[in-house]
Amino acid sequence: MKVPFKPGSRGGSERMRTFSRRTFLKTGAAAIIGSQFAVPMIRAASRPKLRVLGTHVTLREEIRQQAQADLGIDLEFSPGGDPDILHQASTHPDSFDVYEQWSNSIKVLWRADSIQPIETGRIQHWDEINSLSKTGRLTPAARLGAGDSPHKLLFVQPDQSLGSPATDRISFLPYVHNVDAFGYNSAHIPKGTAYESESWAWLLDERYRGKVALINEPSIGIFDAALAVRAKGLMEFADIGNLTRAEIDRLIAVLLAYKRRGQFRGFWSSVPRSIELMSSGEVVIESMFSPAASELNGMGVPCIYAAPKEGYRAWHGVMCLSAQTLGPVRDAAYEYMNWWLSGWPGAFIARQGYYISNPQRARPLMKPEEWDYWYAGQPAAIPLYGTDGKRCVAQGETRNGGSYTRRFENVAVWNTVIDQYEYLLQRWKELLLG
Repeated sequence: MKVPFKPGSRGGSERMRTFSRRTFLKTGAAAIIGSQFAVPMIRAASRPKLRVLGTHVTLREEIRQQAQADLGIDLEFSPGGDPDILHQASTHPDSFDVYEQWSNSIKVLWRADSIQPIETGRIQHWDEINSLSKTGRLTPAARLGAGDSPHKLLFVQPDQSLGSPATDRISFLPYVHNVDAFGYNSAHIPKGTAYESESWAWLLDERYRGKVALINEPSIGIFDAALAVRAKGLMEFADIGNLTRAEIDRLIAVLLAYKRRGQFRGFWSSVPRSIELMSSGEVVIESMFSPAASELNGMGVPCIYAAPKEGYRAWHGVMCLSAQTLGPVRDAAYEYMNWWLSGWPGAFIARQGYYISNPQRARPLMKPEEWDYWYAGQPAAIPLYGTDGKRCVAQGETRNGGSYTRRFENVAVWNTVIDQYEYLLQRWKELLLG
């Protein structure tokens, strides 16, 4: 599959060769991050500054501090809500050097000429990145899922389009990823059974009227809604990964009817807001990202992250280079990307329920009990703690949905920018205002 793009509109490596490059960053002695794995150190007369635009999911203060210490660079993190940062990145590439979000942002950024290709030859552990990123499946038996699995958008083709045939240039660095669903407060909603009774239809259950929230991100929220409506038996879709205008109209009409009956408490745009909605008791079930569920459990809120019988909505994190990132700053950006695959970041984000594209680097930096719970799907042999230092997993608890492999064998749809994306934006605004 290829994403059409006008050949010649992106200068690519030819444009970059018009810029002279001074020797500014040198690979020095390796820094050991708590294990045998080495991370290249940046040594320079002055510390380069890297501006990173992204979401609250990965732009954590602990990550910024660790990367600064390991790499010797200054990092400026600017986290925000999904729609806002995507708009900023697509219209003002001069406002960031590195962009971190989800793979559904790639089509928008690529067509806007806001990002430049990444050279795989400069990615230290490129060969270790697993098959999910490169083929869309962890195992041959896994469901590929509808929509844009990451490999469809990964490789830059000779005509500057994006597609699955492998090349030595990529549109994004594959790193963090997960499967998403909804979270529910088991103090108010009886605990279901993973892949059997837990269902996207719960978001439209009249018993929870006024206590439901959805994510305010059209290219994500539309799929949560479509999965819920389909599970409820209200609609079918020819291709749930690429809704038609007629299907969008019908779906929005259904959602508006539910909204006007008071089904939804609101729409959230950031992880902190989703946490606030459930911790305050305003909602008992909502679209959710895994770190929110982990943090809520650390706060004493019994939040279960569902494993819907209809399958997950999957996403893949993308780390992109601004089209205007050049010279020493671009070198620093490559060091930062390599650092993300060095082990420590992967171990850190595992504690908030996320996976990394080369997990073998992260495993030695995790306790065996952490690996067994987060990746292997085994019961926690000891209490486990999240990235905030609070206990988020009780001893004996098993991760809902099971192992890394089992979760990614059950993908219903990937976050996707559909062909009718512009029309979807218009109708989504009507839903918010209706």
